[in-house]
Amino acid sequence: MTMEERRLMKGNEAIAEAAIRGGCRFYAGYPITPQNEIPEYMSWRLPQVGGRFIQAESEIAAINMVYGAAGAGARAMTSSSSPGISLKQEGISYICGAELPCVIINMVRSGPGLGGIQPAQSDYFQTVKGGGHGDYRMLVYSPCSVQECVDLLYDAYDKAEKYRLPVMILGDGMLGQIMEAVTLPVMKDPSTFPKKPWATDGTGVGQGRRIINSLYIVPDELEAMNKKLQKIYDDMCANEVMCESYLTDDAEIVITAYGTVARIAKSAVDMLREKGIRAGLLRPITLYPFPKAEFQKVIGNDSVKELVATELSMGQYVEDVRLVAGGKKPVKFYGRSGGNVMSPDDIAAFVEKEVQL
Repeated sequence: MTMEERRLMKGNEAIAEAAIRGGCRFYAGYPITPQNEIPEYMSWRLPQVGGRFIQAESEIAAINMVYGAAGAGARAMTSSSSPGISLKQEGISYICGAELPCVIINMVRSGPGLGGIQPAQSDYFQTVKGGGHGDYRMLVYSPCSVQECVDLLYDAYDKAEKYRLPVMILGDGMLGQIMEAVTLPVMKDPSTFPKKPWATDGTGVGQGRRIINSLYIVPDELEAMNKKLQKIYDDMCANEVMCESYLTDDAEIVITAYGTVARIAKSAVDMLREKGIRAGLLRPITLYPFPKAEFQKVIGNDSVKELVATELSMGQYVEDVRLVAGGKKPVKFYGRSGGNVMSPDDIAAFVEKEVQL
């Protein structure tokens, strides 16, 4: 495919196609709503481009298959939803410890426990703080539209291989199920991908052993490894932050949200503006690295009186907002849970009722 294409696609299917066009040639996963269209799409599409699809016997098996494929140099991917991601967490920590690039998709469903299949954002802590064991981080994107999913997935492997760590897309049931017109980029040529001198792919015989490992028995060696990884995370924080600012230059009230909720919040900002209330929106696109500088810039505006963090949880993202605010500006919280989704009217009404205007 040498030309861009314009299509009407469901979010999950667009994610799968964008990953393939970005170089994905191995997928292992296990069905769980609301992300099932991703493995379904991969099951017929990957063989068309010479890739491999495996429906594993479990989520645990799937993430360890990704570990093996990534270790052999393949551009590998898995996807799941909430409790399925929980089962993958040990494997994710191993992948991070072994410095293996891959892509992981989480289309969040409501919880805790088995919960429901409706959308939620209650996996924020699990994703951004490192749901598995040990000091590790991932590059975490939170797209708000199907087109943004495509754009981020297309370059996700390049980012993963640059830093040798997983890239996670944190979406939700709404993003996975909605249909929108998208522009699909051209298929990347795998022959142009950078060589991986560390990959256990059978090349480099006689040039020294290639070992993929996350086991360090000697404390000083493990500490040195953690310091090496931290330097990578610091470099990522310096170079990969993405954030959208909407009408914040003169805003008195700044609403902040991520993912699909940010689209709802943007409509609420427009509604409040029509009523003469100077509202704005700050939307992190990268949840890790968190856009601290962008928040501090807005918080430093003399016109800003308060911030409102809104999310589909009982309050997780709001903790990072309050942390970066540092008490300089008050931060109110408005959330829904259980699969319930707020409307623009709900957010606007909360601002008018709860915020000091």
